[in-house]
Amino acid sequence: MKKWLLTCTAALMLATTALPTFGLAKETSIANDVSDLAPSAGSAILIDADTGTVLFEKKSHEKLPPASITKIMTMLLTMEAISKGTLKLTDKVPTSEYAASMGGSQIFLEPGEQMTVDDMLKGIAMASGNDASVAMAEKLAGTEVEFVKLMNKRAKELGLTDTHFMNCNGLPTDNHYSSAHDIAIMSKELLKYEQITKYTGAYQDYLRKDSAKPFWLVNTNKLVRFYSGADGLKTGYTSEAKFCLSATARRDGLRLIAVVLGEPNTKTRNSEVGSMFDYAFSQYTVKPLFKKGDIMGTVKIQKGDTKELQLAASQPYRVLVRKSEAGEKITHKLQIPAQISAPIAKDQVLGKLVIYQGDKVLKEFELKASADIKKAGWWTLFKRTTSKLFFVD
Repeated sequence: MKKWLLTCTAALMLATTALPTFGLAKETSIANDVSDLAPSAGSAILIDADTGTVLFEKKSHEKLPPASITKIMTMLLTMEAISKGTLKLTDKVPTSEYAASMGGSQIFLEPGEQMTVDDMLKGIAMASGNDASVAMAEKLAGTEVEFVKLMNKRAKELGLTDTHFMNCNGLPTDNHYSSAHDIAIMSKELLKYEQITKYTGAYQDYLRKDSAKPFWLVNTNKLVRFYSGADGLKTGYTSEAKFCLSATARRDGLRLIAVVLGEPNTKTRNSEVGSMFDYAFSQYTVKPLFKKGDIMGTVKIQKGDTKELQLAASQPYRVLVRKSEAGEKITHKLQIPAQISAPIAKDQVLGKLVIYQGDKVLKEFELKASADIKKAGWWTLFKRTTSKLFFVD
């Protein structure tokens, strides 16, 4: 009798190649018993950056003006372009008359001035440069209007239903809004590019260092200097939005993201984010499940150009547990058919990985194919059939 579910309860051997990829099957929240950690914020959320688990939330889906936190999406599209190879850190970014005309926070770009992508990222992340954001948008999409279309398209791809952008820098305008929840998801996506914290986590630096007019950068996010483990991400302020912050900190393998919107002042904003971090670091820890490359099982492919698919972890996988419950046994089950018929499309959901603590489900991860598997040709199928007539396994 065929077994239609494969069950794994321990990590297996290391793999050399990985075909499947994992994504979060659903957002998890364990925030129900948490008191208000951000009483002065209009909206707030605290999540584990690795799993997306919500540890605390307060009106997290309320649509509010995000001010310069908007630039998280601008930085995300920039980092994605670098990752794809369509943009390099050494590329020169020209400044248009329009980009140079931006008010508010700026690095005082002159029309016609050029800076590298590396320097523009410093100006955006540390000084919250509105002018640098527009220059970067024009570099990537030709105009800010076209870039904003990309921002909204990416927001839709990430499932951000509380977000709509009208510009790339967060200057006040109608119909420009987001939520603490959506900002946390954007931040989580941005943190996949580990090099971003080189910019968001630096407290001070210089632009035009070797010129006659060096420009001293001081990070608008003071937590990167005063809170242990903090290395980003982005502040925001307008009179309408008040004081906002998407912050991240890492200790002992646990990375957190805290978002607060509508705070009355910077002191309260930083204090409440610090309290959110203190709570999570004191109460939670991460438990490793799989190292990158660990094989978790195999699936037979019926009539495919390959006969078998190894299920291997495409990245390290961990779960978040309370420190008080860290001694309880963690198990996992790989739920997937024992045999799948070809063809299989890239990103096709094959099953899921379910994590348990005792009888309680902690987390579920979707299991997707990371490559197409084509149906085998008639000659291949013929050879397989005839080989069974003459050979016994």
